[in-house]
Amino acid sequence: MSETWMEATSVDNVPADDVAAFAVQGRDIALYSVDGEIYATDNICTHGHARLCDGFLDGHEIECPLHQGKFDVRNGAALCAPLTENIRSYPVRIEGGKVFVDLG
Repeated sequence: MSETWMEATSVDNVPADDVAAFAVQGRDIALYSVDGEIYATDNICTHGHARLCDGFLDGHEIECPLHQGKFDVRNGAALCAPLTENIRSYPVRIEGGKVFVDLG
């Protein structure tokens, strides 16, 4: 693995069809489990300073708990108003039951 791949947690700590927050190298990262796949984004909304892990996950969309903007967890795309800026998404790798996130 390159130096930018960092262990976030074990697969068992990411609830099925839900979102959870983890500190990875000092960054607040949200991990999402959707249909058996795990995705990673920054955990702070780009519109208001709200933690996305407190929002509502519906399929591949996370709804911010503050102003109900939605992001696509697969790529961080802002999907509706009031959002005007995407969130950063990160590649995920699963190895030996552990979740690794590429912070590079």
